[in-house]
Amino acid sequence: MSYPEDPRVMDAKAIPMKEVVFRLGIARLVPAGTEMIGPCPLCGGKDRFGINLRSNLFQCRKCDIAGGDQIALVMQVQNMSFPEALTWLCGDAPATIDPEEMQRRREKAAAADAKQAEGQARYRRYAINDAKRIWQRASARECNIVRAYLAARGISAAMLPDLPRALRLLPDHPYVKKVDGQLVTCHRGPCMVAAVQASDGMLEAVHQTWISATPPHGKAEISQDGTSMPAKLVRGSKKGGAIRLHTPRGVGTLIMGEGIETTLTAMVAAPFPDAAYWAGVDLGNMAGRMQKIAGTRHSGLPDMADDAAFVPPPWVRRLIFIQDGDSAAASTRAKLECGLRRAMACVPGLKGQIVHAGDGVDLNDVLNATKETDNGNSQD
Repeated sequence: MSYPEDPRVMDAKAIPMKEVVFRLGIARLVPAGTEMIGPCPLCGGKDRFGINLRSNLFQCRKCDIAGGDQIALVMQVQNMSFPEALTWLCGDAPATIDPEEMQRRREKAAAADAKQAEGQARYRRYAINDAKRIWQRASARECNIVRAYLAARGISAAMLPDLPRALRLLPDHPYVKKVDGQLVTCHRGPCMVAAVQASDGMLEAVHQTWISATPPHGKAEISQDGTSMPAKLVRGSKKGGAIRLHTPRGVGTLIMGEGIETTLTAMVAAPFPDAAYWAGVDLGNMAGRMQKIAGTRHSGLPDMADDAAFVPPPWVRRLIFIQDGDSAAASTRAKLECGLRRAMACVPGLKGQIVHAGDGVDLNDVLNATKETDNGNSQD
């Protein structure tokens, strides 16, 4: 942004943006990498306002406040002219906000937070109920396509004689995504539905994997307007939950992989026959919220204020996380360490362990490579 010539402009731009934010009384901004994110000082919208501390660019995604330096921020937040903003930043005018105006902003931000929280809670209830309806429509019988899909992933019926009760089938299930603000059915077809149970055992989400209707029944290829879409979606509230594939009585070991296929692979390999096998849905769910530590990108330390994160039940004495090797190694490891540290802090006496599948592969890849070798198809 260009300004009229004034020797104070450089002085104003030299003031650290954090100091300007403090002087303006912009409340509840939290660090997020090189940015500060939080309620907008004008419209009050939660998590819609951000300032980049390197470039000094700021913007609210709801109202039209936006700019690129300290002067622009003061002009818009204080509704000041350019000379007034310079005086406010560099002159003799007191760098304070009228207490009544500050209280008005706080009340506006609190009202916006409450409205957003109410909307999020309402949507969460709707999504959970929708997940329950999907689960109820799915069948535990005639799961031949699910069997074929698992066989295509190297898990044969001989390896897994009894299909887990957490898995069901919908023979003709719509794949619905929001595209340009509209719900669009991008695909229909057979879908493996998995129950995601909360800590109390209640179903609060379903994990959906669309399967190709034609042999060998691998994952369905789904696209919308030429863009490839993932064949897996979660509906409901997965946070803190897990897909309980196998939970025998009287065991003390819980083995958890990120996905269904990875966890079932560990289960059929049976390194621990007396163990429970649960899928954690995704790494973020297994880890919970991580502490942000200055100077580190991934601290591996749990934010214990995240009271909705996954924690194993009290009967677990040994928790083993499977680390896939086909994702970013450092961030994956940090997330798994975060989850284990949280679990050990919450369950006294618990022992945690991470088992690595190998660089560049997940455990299911290892199983399929082993099968190829056994069949004489190894390329080595």
